[in-house]
Amino acid sequence: MRGNSRRAGLVAAVVVAGGVVTGGMAHADTPAGVADLGEASFTKGATTVTVPALAPCAVEGPTSASAGAVSKPGITFGGGTSSCTTTVVDPDNDTTSTKSTATGKNFELSALVSAGGPRIRLASYTVTCDAVQRQTNANWTFSGLAGITGLPSPIPAGYTKPITKSNGTVLANAVFNTQTLPGDGSISLTMLRIDFAPASGITGSLSVGRTSCSPTV
Repeated sequence: MRGNSRRAGLVAAVVVAGGVVTGGMAHADTPAGVADLGEASFTKGATTVTVPALAPCAVEGPTSASAGAVSKPGITFGGGTSSCTTTVVDPDNDTTSTKSTATGKNFELSALVSAGGPRIRLASYTVTCDAVQRQTNANWTFSGLAGITGLPSPIPAGYTKPITKSNGTVLANAVFNTQTLPGDGSISLTMLRIDFAPASGITGSLSVGRTSCSPTV
């Protein structure tokens, strides 16, 4: 990826977790399989913006969801779909696999523009978490990124990119590829989280593309 590119191409990352799950049960804090398009909660001046988790699905149900475009002051999620499915891979032994996916489009963050920051856009994005016995893997992709440049390729886990004004003042931090690996084979993944800094005049944060899954029993 070129640092001076205003629109990034496709970016992908894969993380695989494996381990022996005690008693055949996954970590209690990691869902069997979930995904959503993202959410937001921040305050700018006298305005508080809240966008609940969009199109959330879970392998226990609802197994699919969709959301239309949601536009609030300073932020737009363009909508998308999610699917959390379970497949029987060995009927004789009741062995299953799961796949949890969320796909969104046309995300835009304009809240930083009035503070001298960039307008951030994502044309499309997908997060996926696949699980089988004793192993999971999660991956994510996005395309059409504008407003954040100079990202490494591949993007490492927990990579933080400051979002600044032209004079270098940090208005927010964009954290890519946040991973939680409890060590039991489960994974939680957030593709992008933006945490607002004091200089922006905004408090709070937002997330784009989230998924988690645990090894099947």
